[in-house]
Amino acid sequence: MFRTAVRNVLAHKARLLMTVLAVMLGVAFVSGTLVFTDTLGNAFRNQSAKSYDDVAVAVTTYAERGDEETAAVDEATLKKIKALDGVAEATGRVSGFAGVADTHGKLIGDGWSNTGSNFAPGSGGKDAQYTFTEGTGPVEAGQIALDRSTADKGEYRVGEKVRVATNGPVKEYTLAGVFTTEDGAVNAGGSLVLFDTEVAQQLYLRPGEFKDVTVTAAPGASDQKLLAAVKPLLPENAEAKTGAALADEEAEMTESGLKSLNSMLLAFAGIALFVGVFLIANTFTMLIAQRTKELALMRAVGASRRQVKRAILLEAGVVGVIASVIGFALGVGLATALRSAMGMFGGKIPAGPLVVSPTAVVAAFAVGVLITVFAAWLPARRAAKIPPVAAMSSVHAVATTKSLVVRNSFGGVITLAGSALIVAGAAQGDENGRWLIGGGAFLALIGVIVLIPLLSRPVIALVRPLLRRLFGVSGKLAAQNAVRNPRRTGATASALAIGLTLVTGISVLGVTLGQAIDKMTTDNIRADYMVSMASGGPLDETALSALRKADGVEAASPQRAVWLTVGEDDSVSASGVTPGDVEKVFDLKTVSGSLASLKDGEIAVDRKTAKSHGWKTGDSVPVKFQDEKKETLKVGALYEGNEFLSPVLISEDVVDPHETLADIREVWLTMDGGQTDANEKAVIDALGDNPAMSVMDRQGIRDMFGGFINTALNIMYALLAMALIIAVLGVVNTLAMSVFERQQEIGMLRAIGLDRRKVKRMIRLEAVVISLFGAVVGVALGTFLGWAIGKSLSASIPGYALVIPWDRLGIFLLLAGLVGVLASLWPARSGAKLNMLTAIKTE
Repeated sequence: MFRTAVRNVLAHKARLLMTVLAVMLGVAFVSGTLVFTDTLGNAFRNQSAKSYDDVAVAVTTYAERGDEETAAVDEATLKKIKALDGVAEATGRVSGFAGVADTHGKLIGDGWSNTGSNFAPGSGGKDAQYTFTEGTGPVEAGQIALDRSTADKGEYRVGEKVRVATNGPVKEYTLAGVFTTEDGAVNAGGSLVLFDTEVAQQLYLRPGEFKDVTVTAAPGASDQKLLAAVKPLLPENAEAKTGAALADEEAEMTESGLKSLNSMLLAFAGIALFVGVFLIANTFTMLIAQRTKELALMRAVGASRRQVKRAILLEAGVVGVIASVIGFALGVGLATALRSAMGMFGGKIPAGPLVVSPTAVVAAFAVGVLITVFAAWLPARRAAKIPPVAAMSSVHAVATTKSLVVRNSFGGVITLAGSALIVAGAAQGDENGRWLIGGGAFLALIGVIVLIPLLSRPVIALVRPLLRRLFGVSGKLAAQNAVRNPRRTGATASALAIGLTLVTGISVLGVTLGQAIDKMTTDNIRADYMVSMASGGPLDETALSALRKADGVEAASPQRAVWLTVGEDDSVSASGVTPGDVEKVFDLKTVSGSLASLKDGEIAVDRKTAKSHGWKTGDSVPVKFQDEKKETLKVGALYEGNEFLSPVLISEDVVDPHETLADIREVWLTMDGGQTDANEKAVIDALGDNPAMSVMDRQGIRDMFGGFINTALNIMYALLAMALIIAVLGVVNTLAMSVFERQQEIGMLRAIGLDRRKVKRMIRLEAVVISLFGAVVGVALGTFLGWAIGKSLSASIPGYALVIPWDRLGIFLLLAGLVGVLASLWPARSGAKLNMLTAIKTE
């Protein structure tokens, strides 16, 4: 039976090609994901280990600039650590944000990964953490050093002036040297600026103090003993760990992050393979139908049902092995390409070999073989049930509508149960509701797939008159062919339906959320510009003062983060704002009282927060500030909540005595004349053309808050493309094998007057009808799922309203039609080229 299986594979190479391609693509996705994440994990683990190679003990404090209460490591403590037995070197570090401007004044790198630190030379005048390729480290207040990548991007050379911004005004420094580093922020596409130690301390902490300390051990010294000796010398809040422990922690964090990426990519690979199941099952169903007499003869000469089924499954296994071998090789290539692509887009991956683990190999082959055998099992089971005499006499026939009653009843029950769960989840909302929607979506999708053969007849019947009127006999024959075998049509359409269900659901949800965010921005903001730090950190108070003095500024209010404690331990977030100006930059709808009361030191509370605490206008609220001082504040106004402000508004003048360093997240500006190029330039000039500060107009604000949705949509579309490609292969395969089965019929049609052009048109229209049928089912189900998920999120999204992106849905349907046309090119050409006499004689 094994020889028979191999012979059948070799005899039907062309017909099995699409199956091999489907399995191959799915296996490539799986193996590529595993190899890629294994390679990344290994590279980052090696980098972590290398970073802490010479570190015996690492000390970390949580001291920050402006925080006088949290102690750091001072010079005296650092000297004591250096004096310990077994310590070769102890280096103090301070760090924070530093943005470098290129020659056009733009920020180099991503704001969050742009860092600054201090150059800390040891006894030999070198800093062991950095290798200088040009110049030297900064040893004067006006000098800096840059990492190699940042220097190249900015086209800076040693001795040139470089504009650098921290949280304060931008300053010019002389470039003293260029270095290489394995720093994680630089590898993530950011930049690293090294300052003289005294300068860095003034910028990021306090003179004479360090945030972190790294200790290098003398030869033969024990890391654990050094750790025990260092700990008693440290301030209360400091943490000390061995370098090996920190390397292990970083490795665990890396693996945790990669696990999420791995799971997401494998989920999409699973979708692609799920779609491939329909293609494989369809292929084997048609192959078995074409070999019915052959299988019957095997039964007649003594083969048992089990042997027939085993032969077909062995055939599937051989196909699965071949596809897995090719797919695995492609997967390794895909992993290599992804790694290179990350480098091209600015993401730096530490050097290291490509890791092909036994797990990746086993998973790839297990997936490829098992999926193929699983998909072929049902066709094999059906083939084994055909009686030899019935098969040889061709008494057997394709499944009729009557034979589908059990299947349709089963599919109807599952679809109704899934739909009920989806509606229940949408009504419940929250996380539990979304779990219900997920379960319901799975059941509904399975139910619709089961019902698709039944749905094909009435749905395609709707377009039959149109096809007949537009394309004559070719259109009529195409519509009839599309529903001749409902199982085959259903399996082919199911693959497209699954892909478009997911694509449509994501599109409906994404567009709906995008519109809600856009409306939220439009409804809540009156400001013309928002100023913030590119790093996401707080703005310096000098920036606020400069903006208030800028030409054309009518109103300027910060959004200053403040935390108030109400009662024993109830923490409430508040926004420190400028009374009088806050109403001009935000659209605040007053429920009671007056926002003018902010000038008198009173607070304004949003309606929902006031209701939850039982507050009303005129109430006195005892609060405690972060400096532990208590005050009683009067509620001067209640207002409808604004998504860009905290639930409590308080004058910044009230907050100032309690905080030494203002936590200003944004500054909102209303300009005389609105948004104009001149006004934008005035704002930028007031900030000293600071590359680290972002100035956004209203459209920029909308793009910032809604941009991640478009990015997520594009990523989802790209990942689902594999499933759609496999669905297209399914259409090609079905048509090709259908043409092969109908050679005699096509020959007869040619003989009675249907020319080659009309034969091509018939096959092409059949492909378009099947593709559009699957697309319509997918778009309808996807829209339903998009509505349900959006409804479950609506309580947490102000201004939520379902938006159906008709333009995108129209594009999906047009693309589905195009898929049908492209998929039919080869089968239609093959059918039209058939010799009439030869085709008529074909059995």
